[in-house]
Formats: sequence, structure tokens, C-alpha cells
Amino acid sequence: MIEAPAPVSARTQRARRSRHWAVMSACLAVLIVLCVLSLAIGTRFIPPGDVLDTLLGRGRTDIDAVVWGARLPRTLLALVVAVALGLAGAIMQALTRNPLGDPGLLGISAGSAFGIVIAVATLGIASFYGLIWFALAGALAASAVVYVLASVGRGGATPVKLALAGVAITALITSITSGITLINPEALNRYRFWAAGSLAGHDTNALLRVLPFVLVGVALALASASSLNSMALGDDVAKALGRRVGLVRLQGALAIALLTGSAVAVVGPIVFVGLVVPHVARAITGPDQRWLMPFTMVLAPILVLAADIIGRVINPPGETEVGVIVAFLGAPFFIALIRRRRLAEL
Repeated sequence: MIEAPAPVSARTQRARRSRHWAVMSACLAVLIVLCVLSLAIGTRFIPPGDVLDTLLGRGRTDIDAVVWGARLPRTLLALVVAVALGLAGAIMQALTRNPLGDPGLLGISAGSAFGIVIAVATLGIASFYGLIWFALAGALAASAVVYVLASVGRGGATPVKLALAGVAITALITSITSGITLINPEALNRYRFWAAGSLAGHDTNALLRVLPFVLVGVALALASASSLNSMALGDDVAKALGRRVGLVRLQGALAIALLTGSAVAVVGPIVFVGLVVPHVARAITGPDQRWLMPFTMVLAPILVLAADIIGRVINPPGETEVGVIVAFLGAPFFIALIRRRRLAEL
């Protein structure tokens, strides 16, 4: 189970806070290095010094075109998408009190896929930017249906009912999506490209379109941190502390839908980011969401950028999609996680 924060003395809190800031500084340094490498590494290697000159407006024209036109938008998009997926996973695990919780648990990824397939198969939409809105709408609709189904009956939308409703809706939507793609080759081709999970081929416009949704989701997530700490103690204790449990769950579900839906709509389902990163952050910070979420916002881009860089160099002159690399890195962690005995119950 996701443990609740234990009460500690003021001295322990100060020591813990100092350690957290030290680790955060180290993580930020690693993230900066990876950002520079992301701008430097590709089909054509650009020395970091030339990258810095380009960013300061002193670069050559040919290098400017590569850095500003392709690699900088890709790097910024990786940062935004990683933050969105990592935070969504942290909220999901806290909201459902399930260490194996992942944004896909609420049917959000399946909803995005369904929206894209419907847009291509029935409306003939081929524009990437047109598909963003359908993917986001599908994610929001799927999460809303899951929440409504989980709210029916005694106890409202409990963690177990949310998880079960999410699994059921995901299976249903996935089946319908597969059926549509089997009879529509154009939808199948679009779906196959999207499902690989790739940061390539996106410009600044893609970043600008997804950024407002991610910012709103981040604001909702950070605003719910204290409430999620109370929820970890159980619904009865959270109510006794003055928390409106239903409202907290609704706010969390909306944040997950916005974060995951917007990210998945652009780059496809990059799996394991929302599962792995919160556990790494929790190992550093403990269960306090007020620390866990900021660390997640730094560690998730580290994972995604590192995977994207690896994908560029292992298969020259082409590249391997970031979703494939993240899955390869995250699968062993997931296997180790589910083998731990204390994760057998919710």
C-alpha cells in the first residue's frame, strides 16, 4: 500500500529538508546536462559549445536551423510530456492507494487512442493538430465514464472501484478500437504510428497546443498534494481532517485526465513513466506528496530525455522511438515491483 507520512520532529524535518534540496540540486544538474546532450546529439553531432553559441544568438546559420527548428522543440516537448506523465502517475498511485497504479488504469490512454481512430475512420481527419483535440476528448470522456461508474453504489468512488472500473472500460474501448482499425486501413496506419510513442516530427506548434492543458493539470496536481496526504490515511481519517473526499478524487481524476490526455495525444502512450518515476521519487522523499510531486517533475524528464537520446544513437542513421526505449528500461523495474510481497494487496 501507499504509506501515509509519519509524524516527525522539527529537527528531523530540517535534516530531511536539507537532504531533499541537495538531491534535488543534483537531479537538476543531471537534467541540464541531458538537455544539452539532447540539443547536441542526433544524425549530426553538434559540439555543446556550438549549441551554447546558438542559444545565445552567436551560432552559424546551418546549426541554428537544426537546434532551433528541430532539437529545441523536441527537447522542450520531452520535458513537458514527461512532467505530465510522471505527475499523472504520482496522483494515480496516491488516489487509488495502489503502488501499481498507472495513468492507463483509468482508461485515459485507451480513450485517447479511441478518439484518434474515430477521427480518422469516421471524419477523415488526417491533420496531426486536428487529431490532438479528439485524443484529448477521448481521454476526458473515458476518465469521466470510469469515475461515474465507480461512484455508483455504496461508498462512492473508492480506490478499488476506480481501479476495477478503469480496467473494464480500458478493455471495452481497446476492443472497439481494434475492431475499427481492422476494417479501416487508414485508421490502422495512423494508430500504429501514434501507438509507438515518439517525440520526432513535432514542432513548436505542438508544444504550444499541449502546454495550456499540461499547465492546468500541473496546477491541479500541486494543489491536491496536501489533500492526497490526508487521503493516504484512509477516507474516514481524511473526512475527520475536513477533507471532502469526493471532491479530492474528482480533482485528482481531472488532473490525471488533463495531464495524460494531452501528453498521450501528442506523442502516444509512453508507458512506465507514470509507474516507475513516482516510485523512484518516493524512495528519495518518502510518501509526502508535497515533496514527491516536485521530485517527480524533475525525475520524469530525466528518464524520458535519457531514453530519447539512447534511441537516437543505437540505430544510426535512423532512431528508435522513445516509447520503445522507456518500455525496455521500465519493464525490469515493473517485474521487480510486482514480485515484492508487500505489494500483493491494495
